[in-house]
Amino acid sequence: MKKNSKLNRTLKLRDEEFHKYRSNLIKLRKKVSTDQVVNRIINQDFLEAIEFFPDNFVDLLFIDPPYNLTKRFNSLSFKEMRNKQYEEWLESWLSKLFFLLKDNASIYICGDWKSSSAIFNVGSKFFNVRNRITWEREKGRGANTNWKNCTEDIWFFTKSKTYTFNIDTVKLRRKVLAPYRDEKRNPKDWGQNKEGNFRDTFPSNIWNDISVPFWSMPENTNHPTQKPEKLLAKIILASTNKGDLVFDPFLGSGTTAVVAKKLGRKYVGVEVDEYYCCLAEKRLELAEKNKRIQGYEDGVFWERNTLTDQVNSQKLNVKPK
Repeated sequence: MKKNSKLNRTLKLRDEEFHKYRSNLIKLRKKVSTDQVVNRIINQDFLEAIEFFPDNFVDLLFIDPPYNLTKRFNSLSFKEMRNKQYEEWLESWLSKLFFLLKDNASIYICGDWKSSSAIFNVGSKFFNVRNRITWEREKGRGANTNWKNCTEDIWFFTKSKTYTFNIDTVKLRRKVLAPYRDEKRNPKDWGQNKEGNFRDTFPSNIWNDISVPFWSMPENTNHPTQKPEKLLAKIILASTNKGDLVFDPFLGSGTTAVVAKKLGRKYVGVEVDEYYCCLAEKRLELAEKNKRIQGYEDGVFWERNTLTDQVNSQKLNVKPK
């Protein structure tokens, strides 16, 4: 394994680690109970594994499937389809996941601009559509003949009209550029310190505070479509309570499971690639000692590039707006 430079913190596996973590992985061959799979990673094609899961055991379903484009994922690849074929592929397994969900479960499905309409069309057949979140990826290749593609969508569904949404856990701390003051010139609905003025705001369906993992971040891996821990933290905190179970059928390098663990939730993940499973196991082990999520401190999500050690060390008296 090639050694990273001192500033490159990308997580990799040594050969001995790969053999160590692969012993933690399981495959399902018969019907199982929740206790048999909770807080486990299943190294298997999820279309095969799904047949053995119990009914009604999932509180939050997070799905980050291959988008409708040709892409390689380590030893596997996904090939772009016609839009109608992609919808049929989505429906072939989403219909089966329906039965794993509790009645008050929430569902989040990721996509890009090309696959987003297919996700809506299929998801709305089975679930109640609540919203479409658009988040800024912050990076992407430029194009001379088109607009630079730097956003993705996450469709928010629920199984029924009853569901969890903890609004106070997902406030965003924003800088106040034109702060209001009362008659006595005191700050109104905002806090102040040496770093600037801030207000805790209610979250919207536009997320521009997310940093995509890159080489200097300790959460970064070599997975080509890794989701940021901060993104999963927003979803898990909003749509579950402590002790709830989060299920991810396309686990990849394990971000969903890692964040669930850091936030006191249970998890079950399925991933067909053995290397990514082992990488996820390593991240889960590291999460036992370090539960920090970049950009999330003291129960508040911060705007990108506004959280510093100085700000973090000071408690701000801020109010929501």
